[in-house]
Amino acid sequence: MARSARSKKRKRSKQRVKAIAEEPFNEEPVGPLVEKYWLQRYSLFSRYDEGIKMDEEGWFSVTPENIAMNHAQRCGGGSVIDGFTGVGGNAIQFARMCYHVVAIDIDPRKVQLAYNNAKVYGVEDYIDFVIGDFFKLATSLKGDAVFLSPPWGGPAYRTVENFTLDLLKPKDGYSIFQVAQKITPNIIMFLPRNVDLQQVEELSWLSSPPLNIEIEESYVHCNLKGTTAYFGGTALGKPDVS
Repeated sequence: MARSARSKKRKRSKQRVKAIAEEPFNEEPVGPLVEKYWLQRYSLFSRYDEGIKMDEEGWFSVTPENIAMNHAQRCGGGSVIDGFTGVGGNAIQFARMCYHVVAIDIDPRKVQLAYNNAKVYGVEDYIDFVIGDFFKLATSLKGDAVFLSPPWGGPAYRTVENFTLDLLKPKDGYSIFQVAQKITPNIIMFLPRNVDLQQVEELSWLSSPPLNIEIEESYVHCNLKGTTAYFGGTALGKPDVS
């Protein structure tokens, strides 16, 4: 009966987002700011030519596909909450490897793009797309793992020698992490390559007892693209799956 209830809920959510996705969308032209990212489009989405759509922010904020696949492999199945889904790069890979994904973004256009891109990969039926504020929704969410890739502040993050967690948007990294802990201790954070690693380690101490933590550098074609921090069961590769 529980599975049936979830299926009905997923169907209603899908229908709501489908109506949004069918609204006309004019894709922004590739400007100088995103030109270099456009050259890397197949690293971002291997099926880019099959109908992937992006906005300008999506070009420099989406997780490269190989890295997103690695994140999904560490979840071990179950349900995943994607708190800042953007154009859906991570949600798609979670849906390909896990049971169910709740993809949240406060920007309706980004949810529209994420839904379109999930359709390209054929996984839209495994994702509940939610237009809303992750911080307001967290207390009502349930999941086996939470994925966090909050905005880094645009390409300018690279000019910062030591990227501290207070530079994350829309709130500092400590606040974002504490909200995620209300859902589950199994948390994955995708952060800038120049993030302050000592601060990332401090996040594990916010739980009592402290969470297991693993930090890895995330590469694409030998180029360092970001830092991934795994907490709780994801650090062990064995999150508790209900």
